[in-house]
Amino acid sequence: MIHKIENIKDVNQSFSFAVYGDNRGRDDILLSIIKSVDNDKEILFSINNGDIVSYSFSFMFQHYLDIIKKSQKPIISILGNHGIGLFENETNYEDIFGKTYFSFSFKNSYFIVLDGADDEGIDSKQYAWLKRELQYSQKFQHRFLFTHIPLYDPRKGNYKRGHSLHNKKQAKKLNKLFDKFHVTMLFCSHIHSYYRGFWHNTPYIISGGAGAPLVKGGFFHYIKVSVGRKKVKYRVIKVK
Repeated sequence: MIHKIENIKDVNQSFSFAVYGDNRGRDDILLSIIKSVDNDKEILFSINNGDIVSYSFSFMFQHYLDIIKKSQKPIISILGNHGIGLFENETNYEDIFGKTYFSFSFKNSYFIVLDGADDEGIDSKQYAWLKRELQYSQKFQHRFLFTHIPLYDPRKGNYKRGHSLHNKKQAKKLNKLFDKFHVTMLFCSHIHSYYRGFWHNTPYIISGGAGAPLVKGGFFHYIKVSVGRKKVKYRVIKVK
């Protein structure tokens, strides 16, 4: 799927992409998002930030794949905690979608996708990879980072543990790394609502409104990200 994005022929330096997450259980909402994105000529591709299935069965991944094939634009699908199941097995995801963490560049921006499906955080191998990727990304104007489970739960107050990483020490370590390398925006899902704020110097958006049961105050939506030469705009688009 990455090669389809990298091969998009668009002469403008500015571009837009969509971000959403947690579609499991509501195909109708996911299809509404896909239709809305397809009808927006400015959006070139989408990133689904995890929990694309309710359980990690092969047939559920295949069902999801059959749905997103209806999209006219590329969709990158990220692994979430529901995609690894009780036994934390990533095989069924990998068989269909490939690597669980990866990166790519598009125009003036660098995209880093983490395997953020484990609420204990990432292992030392992935952390070392992430650090190298962030170092490399400094040559780009913008750095967008995606992980399913957020560092903290904004409903609990600043830097509090909740429906977020359980390993508070790693959350702090990752936050410090993101600050150091000036991440333009950290996109998370997992909490079925919308939140935006800062964790220290790192801006974040939590978008988990693509179909899963909503938390109090939540609504179905996706994020339209409009990337300019220097500035980036974020727009919340509600769907039904």
